[in-house]
Amino acid sequence: MNLDPGGRDEDVDSEADADPGNTGESSIQKRERCMNRRACLIRTGLSLSAGVLGSCLQAQALTNQPSSMLDDWEKVRNQFNLSHDFIHMSSFFLASHPKLVRDAIEAHRRQLDENPIGYIHDHKDRLEGAVLTAAANYLGVNPIDIALTDSTTMGLALLYNGLTLRQGQEILTTVHDHYSTAVSLQLRATRTGASVRTISLYSNPATATKDEIVQSFVKALRPQTRIVAVTWVHSSTGVKLPIREMADALAQINASRAEEDQALLCVDGVHGLGVEDIQLKDLGCDFFIAGCHKWLFGPRGTGLVWGTPRAWAIANPIIPTFSRDAYLMWMKVNPIKELPPGAVMTPGGFHSFEHRWALDQAFLFHQRIGKARICERIHKLNRQLKEGLAKMGHVKLHTPLSDDLSAGIVCFEVDGLTPKQVVDRLRERRIIASLTPYSTRYARLAPSLVTSPEEVERTLREVKEAVHTPKGDVH
Repeated sequence: MNLDPGGRDEDVDSEADADPGNTGESSIQKRERCMNRRACLIRTGLSLSAGVLGSCLQAQALTNQPSSMLDDWEKVRNQFNLSHDFIHMSSFFLASHPKLVRDAIEAHRRQLDENPIGYIHDHKDRLEGAVLTAAANYLGVNPIDIALTDSTTMGLALLYNGLTLRQGQEILTTVHDHYSTAVSLQLRATRTGASVRTISLYSNPATATKDEIVQSFVKALRPQTRIVAVTWVHSSTGVKLPIREMADALAQINASRAEEDQALLCVDGVHGLGVEDIQLKDLGCDFFIAGCHKWLFGPRGTGLVWGTPRAWAIANPIIPTFSRDAYLMWMKVNPIKELPPGAVMTPGGFHSFEHRWALDQAFLFHQRIGKARICERIHKLNRQLKEGLAKMGHVKLHTPLSDDLSAGIVCFEVDGLTPKQVVDRLRERRIIASLTPYSTRYARLAPSLVTSPEEVERTLREVKEAVHTPKGDVH
């Protein structure tokens, strides 16, 4: 498609005229040579043959084995340029880029700076195809069902404001969800008059159980409930919802409903993506929305929305796609045809191309370390932290101890101190904690791939001693 409104007609008719100044093959291009041009036109609406996709995934799988640079956790930590002057207990907030991602961003940026239009015309479809293939391989889904976004918030807003609801149908959400979900739904309600109902899934996060959560969920469902909007891991409490059990319960209810009345389960999965060793079929949800610049350590300003074909059928785009086929149909060059949902739902317009095109390296980084290793490591560090906090009489732990109901975020309070004072005092001791951005405030710690067991122990010592520091010492 012609990305330059003043460009030549032949720029549209051909995928791109090679630019004579764009010579030489970068390391990024060499790594991706196996990606057949046609196989990578996923976003444009062209079909992938099973054989081509299979060969690409097989080639990619060869790079997914742990390398010598990632075979121990200190080496993993050294892939980041994070300051060693601090203990980073809030890395989930916004990613520091690992070396693979940094190098890819810089390679794309250099090419774009040298010849923007040439690099975009020659490589856009192939590079976005590589991103979609890497994401699909990691998530265990079909790449044509993935839309690319800039963030969780963008994905939530695009989805919740584009889903078709009939008169009388409602959206069900929870008090535990993030601002971005709540306000996206509020904007939908204001604009269209859609009914949004909010419930609580548990009374006490620390003692929440799967049964309590699932029963609260099922009890709240009504015949008119069409959309369910929930968050997998709550950044307010650290609770991880039993999405699989909720999906199974919902499936039983949907079995007695007509298809147009069946409730769809939409999951904000940003604080589970990059932590849990799952594929999306394991969750059983209909839509999965996440930013890729948190636990996944993807390029800042990247995200995705995945949906099942059944779910995508009721989704409508809010922003025009820049799918090549969509553009050519609009220009009346090609006949009208149905396009893959991921392509249609990926917003058009120019964006930070070098960041999006480097996203495949974040998925490969995780695959090379090993999803199971990452999951085990993060849960082990968080168990160490939670068990240590639970032993302190002056600390109230709000996150469940169970791995089944928590992931990488730990929320707590310290007697005699406000949550902000706790965070400030840890910051004075060069430990970066955070505050929950909700009306009920807690201090948060989040051990991750850039944290060591020794750093967790030091953090526990500082929390233990924090109560003994006079309040006036922190400003």
